[in-house]
Amino acid sequence: MASQVMNRIVVQKYGGSSVGDLVRLRGVAERIARTRAEGASVVVVVSAMGNTTNELIALAKQVAAKPDRREMDMLISVGERISMALLAMALRDLGVPAVSLTGSQSGIITDESHADARVVEVRPDRVRRALEDGLVAIVAGFQGMSRAREVTTLGRGGSDTTAVVLAAALNAEHCEICSDVDGVWSADPRVVPGAVKLDSLALDEALALGRGGAKVLYEEAVRYARDKGVSIVASSTFGTGTGTVIGPTPSPSAFAVTSDEQLVAVRLGGDPSATARAIAAAGGKVRRKHGDLVQVDVRNAHGGLAHLPGMLGPIAVVTAVRSGLGERLVDVESLGGALAAAQLTVLDSGCSGDLAWWQVPPAEVAAATRVLHESLGQTATSAA
Repeated sequence: MASQVMNRIVVQKYGGSSVGDLVRLRGVAERIARTRAEGASVVVVVSAMGNTTNELIALAKQVAAKPDRREMDMLISVGERISMALLAMALRDLGVPAVSLTGSQSGIITDESHADARVVEVRPDRVRRALEDGLVAIVAGFQGMSRAREVTTLGRGGSDTTAVVLAAALNAEHCEICSDVDGVWSADPRVVPGAVKLDSLALDEALALGRGGAKVLYEEAVRYARDKGVSIVASSTFGTGTGTVIGPTPSPSAFAVTSDEQLVAVRLGGDPSATARAIAAAGGKVRRKHGDLVQVDVRNAHGGLAHLPGMLGPIAVVTAVRSGLGERLVDVESLGGALAAAQLTVLDSGCSGDLAWWQVPPAEVAAATRVLHESLGQTATSAA
């Protein structure tokens, strides 16, 4: 049966908006069928349909003010299983042989952490056998199994991570992240009308954007891709655009601005180690430490940080990314000057590597994004 495996393997990931309803799910099945007809063995990673995960979390909070994280994983892992089974049915209805597999069946082995587990090993034997049998393998994203045989989930963006780790383990040609957006843009076009699509982006720059809160690029997935040498193509599920190729080659002229409003500030106080442990136990992720303050991503905390000692409340950060930007202090100061000239409030700032960041009041995020995008564009043009 091994002779049936095609010369190249492609991993495709489809997000919740791509399979938001049955019409869209059927469209995804047709897209997968076309990819297979072009001569590729296809592994598909799928997210939960639409807002299913948020709806399941809301159900949990109606039952318990602070839901147990293990039971939360058992609950929210259901969404991806619904998607994978329906997509397999849709493909078979099109005459394309397919099989659905959970994260554990696909060999995604994680650590013991619930709601924000990290992948520690991949054993894709069953996925390989499916490809050898001529099947499209459809994998439930966002989930795995710990070595203690517990169901775990990988946190927000976890389906991207599932796709990248499988692409690495299977030596796939590339990993295609399919969403309702055609590639990576220099800013959110809804906020910055002059934003442009980036044809290419280096993995280090993509990682900086992911850390800055870019929705198209999730930090853990991009970091794994960089460390394992996996090329990513970010493309539209239903559009005809060219997408963005994300690989090892630097893109000196590419720049982008993103923002993150799902952060809180926490003061470490008298026992920093105890505060750090409490943040981790609640599912918070420290984005950066600046003095005795830490910026904490609360996407996977599900409200568990509300009563943490040292909590200062919600904050917003705008991040500018360009190759080596954080090492060019003149450029960083120029960007800060543009914010000041626009009479925007900067509460804190910093820079390193490929990025510079500014903490601003949440109400000024959109304006700060527009100012930084325009200023960074001028800097990039003058340097070209």
